[in-house]
Amino acid sequence: MSVRDVIVLPTKPAVARAAADRIVDAAASAITARGRFTIALSGGSTPRAMFQLLASDAYRTRIEWARVDVCFGDERCVPPHDPASNYRMAREALLDHVPARVHRMRGEDEPAAAAAAYERELRELFGEAPRFDIVLLGMGDNGHTASLFPGLRAVEERERWVVAEYVAEVSMWRLTLTPVVLNAAAEVLFLVAGADKADMLHRVLEGARDPVALPAQVVAPRDGRLAWLVDAGAAAKLVRRPA
Repeated sequence: MSVRDVIVLPTKPAVARAAADRIVDAAASAITARGRFTIALSGGSTPRAMFQLLASDAYRTRIEWARVDVCFGDERCVPPHDPASNYRMAREALLDHVPARVHRMRGEDEPAAAAAAYERELRELFGEAPRFDIVLLGMGDNGHTASLFPGLRAVEERERWVVAEYVAEVSMWRLTLTPVVLNAAAEVLFLVAGADKADMLHRVLEGARDPVALPAQVVAPRDGRLAWLVDAGAAAKLVRRPA
């Protein structure tokens, strides 16, 4: 059963710091227990700030990066040097500064082939049962998460681990982990900041359940923890606002 927490922090930098602290703790626990730590990264400005924290002198030495496998929750179908690439952002903010094992989605390849190749890579990493220690996610102002967009098929996928889908809303092919993988994680962290997300956060957390229309609602780890780290602006419309 999924355990969900909603944690309201005063500012966007506070969200980034809280996420970095949770990752440090989770990495230490996983490496002690199993000798490695697996994490799926997301794009966005709040994760970027958190990646920069993890790369800083204050945090970098607190993780045994040589025992970390870094994957991605989604990617735009662009080359890795493109400014829109999630990999490029993560590389510049974090991965260039730590010796982690990096498994990137090849956004420059034909989308269906790239999705199939990434699923094969994940199966080599995990075997038959995907189990990330942490998956990082954001939430768009339309309720999408990773590249699971409203009304499209990826949010309803029940077999494949990775799919490619053309998203007309952004006129772009995307690669994304599916609910099969997201809901097998030991912990999922949503990072949401900004008053522009307040209405959608209220709908996703407190509104009627409709994952096809609000894909962020599909995330509910079967045997893991789900935490929403949100700033005060994003939490402003929550009725059952956490203390």
